[in-house]
Amino acid sequence: MLPIVHHPAYQADIPADHRFPMGKFRRLAEVLVEERLVGPGGFHQPEPAPAEWLVLAHERAYVDQVTGGTVPAAVAREIGFPMTESVALRARCATGGTVLAARLALRHGLALNTAGGSHHARRAHGAGFCVFNDVAVAARVLLAEGLVGRVLVIDLDVHQGDGTADIFAGDDRVVTFSAHAEKNYPVRKVPSSLDVGLPDALGDSGYLDMLDDHLDGLIDRAEPDIVFYNAGVDPHADDRLGRLALTDAGLAARDARVIEAVRGRDLPLAGVIGGGYDTDVDRLARRHATLHRVAARFC
Repeated sequence: MLPIVHHPAYQADIPADHRFPMGKFRRLAEVLVEERLVGPGGFHQPEPAPAEWLVLAHERAYVDQVTGGTVPAAVAREIGFPMTESVALRARCATGGTVLAARLALRHGLALNTAGGSHHARRAHGAGFCVFNDVAVAARVLLAEGLVGRVLVIDLDVHQGDGTADIFAGDDRVVTFSAHAEKNYPVRKVPSSLDVGLPDALGDSGYLDMLDDHLDGLIDRAEPDIVFYNAGVDPHADDRLGRLALTDAGLAARDARVIEAVRGRDLPLAGVIGGGYDTDVDRLARRHATLHRVAARFC
């Protein structure tokens, strides 16, 4: 069955009235079990990412601040979380989960994390609910170990992947692609290898046409040994932090196009769930499960 990575620590302890829907991680795992998308052996559980992995993508001083509980107040405000031990552990586990998903993808062709996609975390600091950039760390781990030589990041979260672009600026081993709502956060974009800024209220047909225009050429030019896919569900019409208008069917079609384009070339794909900010945690978790439902069809 489809290898799926999960850790109970993905759900950190934050105030109940916090605007980040932390409960989606536990509920997503429950939904995947309920829908029998998890095999008899259960989830693959990662170890928390060690500092020697984190410093491949982040400055040592920042890693030490997070792991030592000394993040400056200004940085914590930019991240948007109380920088507690629970939040730090969550960030390390989610990052370890994306590393594990990447290793499983190299072995099985396709694997998914039930967290990840923290693409606003830059080399020197976190931002936008992102502490460590899990995809950037995972890519650098695989590159450092010689398991891959080239990497492609396909980021379809509704927000631009500024942190990923920052970390990989000047690294020609990694190609970064971000298709996002142009007028959404962050205000100051960091250039990816290829950015596509989308107009407000773009719906299914226009969005899928955009993918058809770019996906095949992007993969062919990147010549990757692995693809990381950020399948944020915040392009959905009902997401409170998005500005696009995809439907449930549109998200499923999007995921199918990406997975088919990658796996059709026999390339491994590691998927992460990215952003999603519906106030109804059950509805949001089921929306995130779209990626896992679609991916299961390719196993």
